[in-house]
Amino acid sequence: MENNSLEQKFNTLIIAVSIIIPVAVAILFGVKLKDFGYNVEPLSFLPPIYATTNGITAILLIAAVIAIKNGKRKLHERLMTGAIALSVAFLVMYVAYHMTSDSTKFGGEGAIKYVYFFILITHIILSIAIIPMVLITYVRALSGNFDRHKKIAKITFPIWLYVALTGVVVYLMISPYYVY
Repeated sequence: MENNSLEQKFNTLIIAVSIIIPVAVAILFGVKLKDFGYNVEPLSFLPPIYATTNGITAILLIAAVIAIKNGKRKLHERLMTGAIALSVAFLVMYVAYHMTSDSTKFGGEGAIKYVYFFILITHIILSIAIIPMVLITYVRALSGNFDRHKKIAKITFPIWLYVALTGVVVYLMISPYYVY
């Protein structure tokens, strides 16, 4: 019973964070510091860094699953905490880049354009959906409710992995069109 009360205490925070992050990102995505008189150089070096961050996140997620399957709970905890930290770092870099740089248009034509936009759209939608899923999964682990944690982790893991991997794919597909 105590485990569920800890989860319930976090529910409001999870809901708030799950709404605030996408809304803040959407708003900040449209904010350009130069429009407010700040003479800030575009942070054009960030996309390959945050794409790499996504790639490392994917590796940590896979390693964490392997660790828990081998009974290495402490290693699993550390890897998952690292994956969460990298996801937060990605978010900060992504917003910083878009606040200082104009958006890059995909220049591919034909079928590849449809592939790119399919990957991009599913990446964006699932990156929003994964926020509450990661938080719920994490809180269930913190509360020691491992049966419920395992149940949602089986859903959270493949979606989070997809978001991390498609972040890299989107970068690789659009990187030839960046203006440096």
